[in-house]
Amino acid sequence: MHTVVERELELKLVLSPERGIPVPARLSYRTDDPYAVHITFHIGTDHPVNWTFARELLVEGVFRPCGHGDVRVWPTKVAGRSVLLMALSSPDGDALLEAPAAQVTSWLERTLTAVPPGSEAEQLGIDDGLAELLAPSPKLSASLEQGGLPTVDDLWLRDPWPSDKSKGGE
Repeated sequence: MHTVVERELELKLVLSPERGIPVPARLSYRTDDPYAVHITFHIGTDHPVNWTFARELLVEGVFRPCGHGDVRVWPTKVAGRSVLLMALSSPDGDALLEAPAAQVTSWLERTLTAVPPGSEAEQLGIDDGLAELLAPSPKLSASLEQGGLPTVDDLWLRDPWPSDKSKGGE
C-alpha cells in the first residue's frame, strides 16, 4: 500500500520586489515515487501546471541555497517572515515563487516520517525484483539438488535469434 502526503497552500508568484500574484498550489509526495516531490500550480486554466523534482533538493533548500538549472530553492526572510524561494525555469519561461517556510517544512516533515531519508530504495522494491529475476529456475534447482551440473538449457542461454545453421540446416 502506498501513502500520499499532500498539502494545499498559497504561493506567491514574484513579479517584482513590490508585487506578486497569489497562486494556489498543492504539494504532493507519494511513497511509490519516494525520491520526488510534485507541485501542482492552479493558475486559473483548465490544465494545472505540474513540476516534479527531487525531495532532497527541497529538504536542503529549507536550510541553504541549493539546486542549479531548472530548479533552485533557498530560504530567506521577506517582511520579517521566513519564506522559501523557488526559481523554476523551463522552455516556456521562468518563475520565481515564494512559499511560506513553516507550511512547506511541516509538509516535508510528514514526508520524511512516511519515508525516512536513505530508505527510499526500499519503497521501490528493487531488491525484491532483482532477487525474483535472478532466482534459479525450479528445473535448475532440481538438477542441482540431484547433484547434476546445469545444462545450457537450464540456464536459458539459448540463442534468441537462431540462424539457419542452428536449426540443423547444414
